[in-house]
Amino acid sequence: MNIFEELGEKESVFKCKKYLDHRFLPENLPHRDEQIKSVAKYWIEALSNVTPPDVTIYGKTGTGKTAVAKFARKQLEQVARDKNVNVRVEYIRCTDYTTEYQVIARLCQQMGQDVPYRGWTKGEVIQAFRNLFKKNVFGKNLILIIVLDEIDILLKNDGDGLLYTLTRTENVSIASISNYVEFKQFIKPRVKSSLRDREIVFPPYNAHQLVDILNERVQMSFKDKALQKEVIPLCAAMAAREEGDARYALDLLRTSGELANEKGTEMVYENYVREAKDQIEHNKVTDIVMTLPSQQKKVLESLLYLTNRKEEITSGRLYDIYKEITKGDSVSYRRIFDFINELEMLGLISTKTVSRGRGKGRTNIIDLQCDTQLLEDAMWQ
Repeated sequence: MNIFEELGEKESVFKCKKYLDHRFLPENLPHRDEQIKSVAKYWIEALSNVTPPDVTIYGKTGTGKTAVAKFARKQLEQVARDKNVNVRVEYIRCTDYTTEYQVIARLCQQMGQDVPYRGWTKGEVIQAFRNLFKKNVFGKNLILIIVLDEIDILLKNDGDGLLYTLTRTENVSIASISNYVEFKQFIKPRVKSSLRDREIVFPPYNAHQLVDILNERVQMSFKDKALQKEVIPLCAAMAAREEGDARYALDLLRTSGELANEKGTEMVYENYVREAKDQIEHNKVTDIVMTLPSQQKKVLESLLYLTNRKEEITSGRLYDIYKEITKGDSVSYRRIFDFINELEMLGLISTKTVSRGRGKGRTNIIDLQCDTQLLEDAMWQ
């Protein structure tokens, strides 16, 4: 028998697993009405043929930022079609397109202009993009809203040239999405003055809100009575501890169901959620650590050493241990701060600034945010 046919005949607790994917956009976004309205009150200007103000959306991973932007896009485009208004909302994930050239080429392609990802000068690509407006390709005046998801990745990689170009292109509005509140440090003053964005902050979900989100997805994803009653509250509680991350809650639920299938049970039990947590954490840490540059791994090794010694970790103490571990092959103290910021963005560490009292100044305290044994296993495998 074909292996796929054989696997397809096995019993499953799932009806349709796709609804547990965080990229799935449901018809309803529980507990995000306020944020949807905040986006809509700016974007509504496009329906009057006025370019909306730029918008910046902040929030931790899994707080619904991308889902809200896509939900608002869907509703805006529907009304624009009904009113025969020429509005487009184009979505770009900046982890896939990490330079100004790539983003603008992608925008041109999404809008029907054939532009290659390499081979042209940046000026030629920018001109092709602006020609879409000058030539009035789309008939009536076009209002274009560009959603730049995880914009901090692009800014760190390529600088603020893209924002400079877009803020100087007529009829273009930018919606920036970032997990990183301080991402504007990568933007020069001349670009900040042009951006003049409105900021929308997404709070983390609490456990009760996560229960509501999971209950909606369960009805679409799992067979009736396939979950022990403790499963959803436990997934929600664990995700609430992970800074209210709905993606993490969905991952826990999906992985728990997959464990039930592997074990051949007709029900997802509470202990499967705990197993799923260990599995997800192991995979997450391993994947991150394996892709880190060698110098960042040395910083992590230094953090592990100090954590295991139960020392308070200041940036100065970290740098001392880092220099001992690297045996002279070290980067500058200033560069270590860049590494710390990047490791914090990846969720491996957290930092906080504390005051040492009058005359003693302030210092950064660094803490690991993952299990030390998991990190050690990932480092040395």
